[in-house]
Amino acid sequence: MEWSYETAEGLTAALRTGDVTSAELTEEAIARIERDDKAINAICVPDYDRARAAAHAADQARARGEDRPLLGIPVTVKESYDIAGLPTTWGMPQYRDHMPAEDAVQVSRLKAAGAVVLGKTNVPLGLHDIQSFNEIHGTTNNPWDHGRTAGGSSGGSAAALASGFGALSIGSDIGGSLRTPAHFCGVYAHKPTLGLVAPRGMAPPAAPVLPVDLDLAVVGPMARTARDLTLLLDVMAGPDPLTHGVAYDLSLPPARHERLCDFRVLVLDEHPLLPTGSAVRAGVNRVAEALADSGARVERHSALLPDLTEAAVVYMQLFFSGAVARFPAEAYEELRTHAAGLSADDRSLEAMRLRGMAFSHREWVEANGRRELHRHGWRRFFAEFDAVVCPITPTPAFPHDHIPDIRERRIDIDGVAYPYLDQLVWAGLATMPGLPATAVPAGRSPEGLPVGVQLIGPMSEDRTPLRLAELLERKIGGFRIPR
Repeated sequence: MEWSYETAEGLTAALRTGDVTSAELTEEAIARIERDDKAINAICVPDYDRARAAAHAADQARARGEDRPLLGIPVTVKESYDIAGLPTTWGMPQYRDHMPAEDAVQVSRLKAAGAVVLGKTNVPLGLHDIQSFNEIHGTTNNPWDHGRTAGGSSGGSAAALASGFGALSIGSDIGGSLRTPAHFCGVYAHKPTLGLVAPRGMAPPAAPVLPVDLDLAVVGPMARTARDLTLLLDVMAGPDPLTHGVAYDLSLPPARHERLCDFRVLVLDEHPLLPTGSAVRAGVNRVAEALADSGARVERHSALLPDLTEAAVVYMQLFFSGAVARFPAEAYEELRTHAAGLSADDRSLEAMRLRGMAFSHREWVEANGRRELHRHGWRRFFAEFDAVVCPITPTPAFPHDHIPDIRERRIDIDGVAYPYLDQLVWAGLATMPGLPATAVPAGRSPEGLPVGVQLIGPMSEDRTPLRLAELLERKIGGFRIPR
């Protein structure tokens, strides 16, 4: 039997019954990577010798009667996570030889759960792109169409899952970096509630490895099924043992409902600042129809929904303010000069990004206050609804675009060109207020490309969108092997 596309849950059952060993699973995964990854380029830093040793140790542990959540399961890890003995570069050539001394918190948790780490997956330069390519490791191709991107910045992880290179992976998300690659490659991902999963050890190579509370950014799980997402989130979730973990234990509330017919869902397929392409709109509507057919309460409009335009503006300002925080003083002053030259009437997202880059601390505090108002609006919204179904990006995976100046790139939406970074508006809907969001497959485009949607849930109620994802997987299907 070939095991490469089996779920983590299925592999665990087979390991428990003795139908397969971790050593066998690991050798099969390595053989598949060596055979198929030349065309995909998902695994940028292999770690096969230690993977084989970990698999052997897992088999011995199982023989002794041990049974941990991921014991013997082959997995991959995004390149940006520290793994002792492997380089962490974030795709930046100047850090080609940066070798961390210890594992990131999440790598430690994977290993403690018994996972077998096959290696690291590719990322964009500095994690700052919706594609995954860099000078050190090259370009990651979409398994469904090698001429298109696998997404970013967790593109290598999504491509690895779609290609059968391990059952699970971990990534990170601030601009859809978990959700967009999942959407482009036809797999599942979950952006946890802000602060739910400890990120220590997922920091730029030049930064000290400290237990910081990130603004907007999260780390989270990727898988080929919704149930596997939940399995991996349970391993990852919880406070850093150096900070809140000294005093707090995590206890996530259960999902609000166990049946599709009990869910109250708002469906969005249009944004006031950017059109939604026909293929993605069809995917959103497919999910909406499945919910309605199952008896769920499905609405298309609600006065309780926080303003989408304001949400996009605040998100862009906060995101890009943080993105340039470590720029040299000269570069920052140049941005301030450009921002000062903008017309007061220019309300484009491009202008909002530039103004955010030039923020003073006073301006950031004002934008953060507007974020808190949005969070309060979402609390009121989720008193009446359980989830929002909406796009992740306005299109399926697009052709590789390596124009150096990202501001010169354009995204084609049904034949019309728009600024490349405007497509972040849907990712920001959950990111700006820190809400959990689960990316799920929702069909394929007329060209055969995967199309996904996101299920946004209430703050700290991550099990609600995850359970909805699982029920939808049963209703409309989920991951398909690329052909």
